[in-house]
Amino acid sequence: MNSVDEAYLGYKGRIANILKNMGLDVGDRIKIVRGDRVFEGVLMPREKLYGDRPIIVIKLDNGYNVGVRIDETAKIELVAKKEQRVSTKPKIVQRSNLPHVTFLSTGGTIVSKVDYETGAVKPALTVEELLEWVPEIGETAYIDAKVILNVFSEDLTPSHWALMAEKVYEEFKKGKVGLVIAHGTDTMGYTAAALAFAIRRKSGPIVFVGAQRSSDRPSTDSAFNLKSAFLVAAQANIAESVVVMHGETGDTYALVHRGVKVRKMHTSRRDAFQSINDLPIARVFPDEKKIEIIGRVLHQRNKDEEPVLMNKFDDKVALIKFYPGMHPDILEHLIDDGYHGIVVEGTGLGHIANRIIPVLEKARKEGIPVVITSQCLFGRVDLYVYSTGRRLIEAGVIPGSDMLPETAYVKLSWILGSHTMDLEKVSELMLKNFEGEINPRLTVNLYPRWII
Repeated sequence: MNSVDEAYLGYKGRIANILKNMGLDVGDRIKIVRGDRVFEGVLMPREKLYGDRPIIVIKLDNGYNVGVRIDETAKIELVAKKEQRVSTKPKIVQRSNLPHVTFLSTGGTIVSKVDYETGAVKPALTVEELLEWVPEIGETAYIDAKVILNVFSEDLTPSHWALMAEKVYEEFKKGKVGLVIAHGTDTMGYTAAALAFAIRRKSGPIVFVGAQRSSDRPSTDSAFNLKSAFLVAAQANIAESVVVMHGETGDTYALVHRGVKVRKMHTSRRDAFQSINDLPIARVFPDEKKIEIIGRVLHQRNKDEEPVLMNKFDDKVALIKFYPGMHPDILEHLIDDGYHGIVVEGTGLGHIANRIIPVLEKARKEGIPVVITSQCLFGRVDLYVYSTGRRLIEAGVIPGSDMLPETAYVKLSWILGSHTMDLEKVSELMLKNFEGEINPRLTVNLYPRWII
C-alpha cells in the first residue's frame, strides 16, 4: 500500500492510506464491517477534534454523524459513489417592493445548511444560499446579507457587542425596516440585551435567531426559526431587540421574547428559550405569515425615528454567583484588580453571607457599584424583608429588582461605558427602566410553562 504523507479528506496516517487507495471521496456511500456490527452511511470529512485516532466519520441515514474506530479486523466497502449533480439552480430574483431586511451573521448553528451532495454542513452566508435553503423568506422580505463575525457565542466579548451595535445602527440609517442576526444560542440573551441598550430610539426590530439542532439533523429547527425571524423583522409592529425561537417542541409557532427578559432554559430542547418575569411579546406562525401580539410592546415601529448609537461597554465588570462557603477574597480580588462594577447573584430575595458584606462596603468606598440580583430568576429582589438585606442596603448595594443577572451585568457594563462612572448616577441609571428590563408587579402567572 502506498504511503500518504499529507492529509487526505482531513484524515491522516493509516486511515488516509486506506481511503486514498480505495479511491473514496467525501459523499461516497460506504459500509464498515467490524465483527458482527455493520455501519453504513455517507463518508464525511475528518474534523480536527479526532486528531490522529483511527476513526472514519460517516453520516447515518438518520442524519447523525458517527465516528467508527477502524481496527485490523475492520472491512471497508464502497456501496455507491456520490451522485455527480449538474447545477440546475434557477436564478434568484428578489422582489424589491418587499420590506428591506438585513441579515447579519455572527456564527452559530443557525447558519449551517446541508450540502446534500456530501452530507456535510457548511455556512449559508450569501443571499443566494439563504434563499436556496429557505426560499420562503424571499416571499417575506428583500434581503441583504452580511458576515460581521464568525465566532462561537461563548467567545463573544463586550467589544463584539459594540461592533454588532455599530453595524445594526448603520443598517437602520440606510433605511432597513428590521434586522435578523444569526447568533449562537448559548449567550444570545447577553447580546440581545446589549443591543437593546446600545441603540436608542430604534426604528424597527432587531431580531436574534439561533438553532438548537443543525440542519443535517431530522429534528432541526433552523429553517422554522429563520422563517419566523424574517417575518418579525419585516412585519411586526415592534422596535425592540428580541429573540425569536421555537415556542414549543413541534413546528406550530415561535415566540418573540424581549431581549432583556429572555434566558436559555434548556440545553437541547427546541423551545429552550423563555421569557423571565415577563410574557413573550408575540407568537409567530410562519407558515400562515401571522404574528399574534400576546404581551407588552414597549416601542413600536417608526420609520421616521432617528436611531442613536451608544455602544460603549466597560469590560471590567464581573458577574459573580454567591454560594454557601463563598470566601470574601473573591470579591476582594475583583476590587484590588481594578474592576469597575460587580453584579452578584444572591439567594432568594437577594441575600449573601453576612461575612461578605464588609467587602461590599469597601467596594462602595472605592466607588465601585455592586448590584444584587437573585439566583431564583422568577420574582424580584427585596432587601427590606430580612436583616441581611437591610445590611446590604446600608452597605450601599443596588437592588436589581426583577432583572435577570445577565441583563443586570450587561446594563451595568453599558452604563459605565456609555454614561458615567459616578456612583450615585450609576445607581440612579441602574434603577431606571430603559428597555423593559424592570417589570412592574404583575398578577399573571409568569412561572415556567414546563418543568423537566
